[in-house]
Amino acid sequence: MSHIVTVQEAVTAFADFMEPTDAELDTIEREMPVILADVDLLDAQIVTLDRTPTELDARRIRRARRRALAARVALLNRAAGTSLPGGAA
Repeated sequence: MSHIVTVQEAVTAFADFMEPTDAELDTIEREMPVILADVDLLDAQIVTLDRTPTELDARRIRRARRRALAARVALLNRAAGTSLPGGAA
């Protein structure tokens, strides 16, 4: 009979002192539109996994793909705008 034991590192890996920093939370908040757009795209793609996509499904996927791309472009533009001196974009 083998005994099941926990590994100390696995138990302490999620200790209270391992919380995300304020900078990490700010980054997540900035990237949230991209994350949500990617989730919408995945939802649209998952719907079509077990059936032949209809024209409506194809439009939903195209819209979700465009929204995800637009969210990524907006994030990159905001990042580029904050890193360039003098406000030049």
